[in-house]
Amino acid sequence: MRGTLYLLIVGLGGLAILLWLGFWQVQRLDEKLGIIADIDARIAAEPGPLPANPGAEADSYLPVSVTGSFGEGYLRVLVSQKDIGAGYRIISPFTTDEGRTIMVDRGFVPVAREDIPAPAEDVTLSGNLQWPREIDSFTPEPDLTDNTWFARDVPAMAAALTTEPILLVARDTSFSDLPVVPLPVDTSAIPNDHLQYAITWFSLAAIWAAMTVAFILRLRRTPKT
Repeated sequence: MRGTLYLLIVGLGGLAILLWLGFWQVQRLDEKLGIIADIDARIAAEPGPLPANPGAEADSYLPVSVTGSFGEGYLRVLVSQKDIGAGYRIISPFTTDEGRTIMVDRGFVPVAREDIPAPAEDVTLSGNLQWPREIDSFTPEPDLTDNTWFARDVPAMAAALTTEPILLVARDTSFSDLPVVPLPVDTSAIPNDHLQYAITWFSLAAIWAAMTVAFILRLRRTPKT
């Protein structure tokens, strides 16, 4: 009887913990879906003017429209596109009609493309401000000789292009930027694995409950000596 009671206490305690973890992940899933929905709504909102002093916390994903002209030169950030393969994001300096110079992420070109012409003067484009968090301890330093960067490092790229540390990711333009294809900001890269975690915890809870029952039945069937 004591053995059965012990297994029952351990089994119910472990089951309660695993179920709590599963329901906690369901709650986190609801919260994350709400956050993503808010970001999607912010991304798709009507573009406004470029703020005077935008910041990464307050203005990330902010839709902005600017008019002006592209400067000479650009940076290439190595990326990969599904069904296309390796290529580069093209980051160019852009001077607005108000005299401010920022960076524009124009979009993607295949890796074999070498000649990236600057768009004509007096253009209008809209997109979203972004401060990507792509740098970690494993990110290589940019190859300045080959003009190849391995992540979008806003402060470092701004220093290289002599612009404000502001990156506008293009969405719509008043011109054809071919061969560059825009890669607008979206929420597809935001991790949301809480459903998988919840399923894992609930599965472990079911296994734990089954094992507890099996041990109790085995104990009760064991002949007493």
